[in-house]
Amino acid sequence: MIRLTEKLATPIAADACISLSIDQRIRSRLKVELDDGRSAGIFLPRGLILRGGDCLRSDCGLIVEIKAQAETLSCVYCDDPWLLARVSYHLGNRHVPLQIEPGWVRYQHDHVLDAMVEGLGLSVQVEQQPFEPEAGAYASDASHSHSHSHSHSHSHEQDAEHPSHSKH
Repeated sequence: MIRLTEKLATPIAADACISLSIDQRIRSRLKVELDDGRSAGIFLPRGLILRGGDCLRSDCGLIVEIKAQAETLSCVYCDDPWLLARVSYHLGNRHVPLQIEPGWVRYQHDHVLDAMVEGLGLSVQVEQQPFEPEAGAYASDASHSHSHSHSHSHSHEQDAEHPSHSKH
């Protein structure tokens, strides 16, 4: 069995591919089959999320590219950013993993959630698409993280102007 033990920082030319669902791509230990039929196992540190295009290296140096497998998803398309934000809020409030892009949001298909979205005034389309949800605020997903280095001054003058910032 091929042991995939390292996630590469940058994708490189791959020797093989593997198609995985999001549920498989969030697991750190997993027995899999490469797209060419070879047996492999994923042995990675906990907390990584594999994304389509990521590459893994095996103990023997084989490079395997991750493909985001098409899944049954509920897709909501909307030109109104406020309404799309409202739908995203209600789905997120139910701890549903979301893929959010300009003009649309996707989640793993669920007829109960579809009814909720429709109740908010939007239509839902069920599609077969790759699913790349937001990693979440606390996930250790280096390939999709965003650096936010802001300097925050908390002087007493500012605190007087913005009382909500006076206590942490």
